[in-house]
Amino acid sequence: MNKEEDDKRADWSSGGSANEVYSGPERRSGKDRRKSIVDRRLGLERRRGPGRRRSDERRAAEEGEMTDEQFEFLMAIETYKKVNKRPFPTWTEVLDVIHALGYRKVAEPKDLE
Repeated sequence: MNKEEDDKRADWSSGGSANEVYSGPERRSGKDRRKSIVDRRLGLERRRGPGRRRSDERRAAEEGEMTDEQFEFLMAIETYKKVNKRPFPTWTEVLDVIHALGYRKVAEPKDLE
């Protein structure tokens, strides 16, 4: 590396003029650390190994905070939202999803508590 390149680097990194040259110790190791970082776009998460991070719904279901029936309904709604590109389905659409899951009105209505 020549003097001119040193001056340019010093100017760029320190914000000083081109005449100032950094005289401290070299802190860079020379290896590119970016190559060792897990690529987040691939869906890899270091703590859980390869694969995707669990969704909050999946975690709640696996930890017993949600019944299988609740989880099935939640996943049906999520699927409906993705397929129809609707982040907030109407109540009519929610009722359609419930019917698609096989639920029918067979008993007399009760008061909600």
